[in-house]
Amino acid sequence: MEAVSVIGIAIVIAVFIMMVKGIKIVPQAHAYVIERLGKYNATLEGGFHIIIPIIDSVAMQVTKQEQIIDIPQQSVITKDNVNISVDGLVFIQVENAKMAAYGVVDFKRAIANLATTSLRAEIGQLALDETLSSRDTLNRAILVALDEASQKWGVKTMRVELRDISVPKEIEEAMNLQMKAEREKRAIELTVTANKEATIREAEGERQKAFLQAEAIERMADASKYEQEKTAEGQAKGMLLINQAMATNPEAAEFLLAKDRIAAFNEMAKNGSNDKIIVPYEATEFVGSLSILTSMLGKNKEAV
Repeated sequence: MEAVSVIGIAIVIAVFIMMVKGIKIVPQAHAYVIERLGKYNATLEGGFHIIIPIIDSVAMQVTKQEQIIDIPQQSVITKDNVNISVDGLVFIQVENAKMAAYGVVDFKRAIANLATTSLRAEIGQLALDETLSSRDTLNRAILVALDEASQKWGVKTMRVELRDISVPKEIEEAMNLQMKAEREKRAIELTVTANKEATIREAEGERQKAFLQAEAIERMADASKYEQEKTAEGQAKGMLLINQAMATNPEAAEFLLAKDRIAAFNEMAKNGSNDKIIVPYEATEFVGSLSILTSMLGKNKEAV
């Protein structure tokens, strides 16, 4: 009786253990690959699942979160035979748990080795200067190579980042000297270019100035010529009018002479000298008459 009770209890415990082993709770963003009698049966996504104990087993647990694979620092030779050290990171995400479990033994290790090989191949096609200045191009090239291979393993390569590119100390010193020389050369070229432009602009300014001065002189000459022509025309017209007036009116000539005498008297009056005597025109006529009369009287006396 006691033996039957022990067996019953053992059976109950075994059934309980089997039930517990048959319950699988898969965390979110994870996947369990289930094999039945050694053959793939199903992939369990996040949530509550029941499997058959002993017959079914979890062959692999995969996370579907984005994972990081470190590319260890390694020595790489560039196209111009410079030995540099490079390391980086690869970001991946499992899209198919079955392919990740059965496509390759260890997909992380496989991707790391493939990244190393692709990195060496890509850098080997570039010179040192191109390698240092084309990091984005290298990242894209390695990403394409990795993604093409990892798709067969149910893994998506999200991105590749080269973390550090180190060059030997002597190469670094030579590059610094080269960059310094290049900067000095660029500075000299900029100075020469600036001086050349300044000279050209100065010459252009002088040429423009000379052109404007010549244009101003030409315009002044035209203006002077125009003024002289107009003055000559006015004088000619005035002389014509005077001739016409003198022809039609005999007193016009006397008017002009009187006008000139008045102008002359005004100019003499402006002179501050005391050694001057102004005699009216009528007085000169009177003096002339007296001189004629005196000469006539002298002739009469001689006749008597």
